[in-house]
Amino acid sequence: MKRFCSQSGFATKASSRPGGKAASRMRGKSVLLAAAFFAASVAISTEASAEAKKPALATVLPYASGLNNPRGLHFGPDGYLYVAEGGVGGSHFTDGECTQVRSDSVGPYSGSQSGSSITRIDRDGNKTPVATFPSSQTSPGSGALISGVADLAFIDGTMYALLAGAGCSHGVEQIPNGIARVNANGTWDLIANLSLYQMNHPTKVINPPDFEPDGTWWSMVAVRGDLYAVEPNHGEMVKVTTDGSITRVIDISASQGHAVPTSIAYHGVFYVANLGQFDPEDLNTQSIYRINPAGHIQVVTTGLSKVLGLAFDHRDRLYVLETSYSTSDPGPVPFTGRILRIEPNGKQTLVADHFFFPTGMTFGPDGALYVSNVGFGPPPFGLGEIKRVVLSD
Repeated sequence: MKRFCSQSGFATKASSRPGGKAASRMRGKSVLLAAAFFAASVAISTEASAEAKKPALATVLPYASGLNNPRGLHFGPDGYLYVAEGGVGGSHFTDGECTQVRSDSVGPYSGSQSGSSITRIDRDGNKTPVATFPSSQTSPGSGALISGVADLAFIDGTMYALLAGAGCSHGVEQIPNGIARVNANGTWDLIANLSLYQMNHPTKVINPPDFEPDGTWWSMVAVRGDLYAVEPNHGEMVKVTTDGSITRVIDISASQGHAVPTSIAYHGVFYVANLGQFDPEDLNTQSIYRINPAGHIQVVTTGLSKVLGLAFDHRDRLYVLETSYSTSDPGPVPFTGRILRIEPNGKQTLVADHFFFPTGMTFGPDGALYVSNVGFGPPPFGLGEIKRVVLSD
């Protein structure tokens, strides 16, 4: 995806990923971003003034804290909240062993085999690790932005995890990116090798300076016993069966170019939103697409900013999570994350704002929205949190 922070990194026009390359001006912005994260740590922990202003349509409350780069989150069949944490990265390099992400962008990556995790959170905010997964990070010059397990889903009570921080190009040579079945004892089995799939099935539009050999998968949903995942850097959506069969639903890049599709939701058909690029011409021009199982795509609405989450409520209303919004700065801007509701007439209604780089969103059984906040950032670790957004309309 337009190199949006390696699933943790941010992108420019020449870069896309929640994990990828950045032109020289973006590398400078990434360093400033790292400093912003560090400087904001006190503000985050004290619920600074940025949290004070809240639109009338919602009340934003703390739910859990002490997380490391939280991403996708979903409630399980047991009623508990499960959160995919990008983790803490790693220090292992694979230079000379395989094709690397270009070093003049965000590479080389360094990784570890167990730096990220899925965490269960109870109603009191207590955290219990469920399983650990690989984690990796971009070069220090690009902010050391982190990727790991990106999302999760449940089928018949079994958890499946989407790996985005693995693969040799991410410093984890023995474990590819893919989908894993998580066992009750916390071990897991890889059922689909998405790294190999993408290497053997290139999409139409490839941005060479922004290319991620192993991909940077972002979100996943379970529909009728199958899993559907979106990958931003290559720009595609795939279907994965529980026996590991992988088929492409649509090459989004073929019609939308290097749009960097990130979040996916299902509501009769699939809805996919894009991050876009952090360039002036891409300022607040992101879209939501409707995609049917046959791969037909159409624009539902546009004029959005850096979308990383989609969710429908029980009244069939679509909620959109923007990780950064600005009328003038195309780069990632702290404390400008927000939630919008798309009305039937296409009007965009502000629901809640002033989030700090939120990265995932889901509805809970109580009707509230749960948001992964502070989803990106370098040390100090433990700044990630979950916000509970109680809707009043």
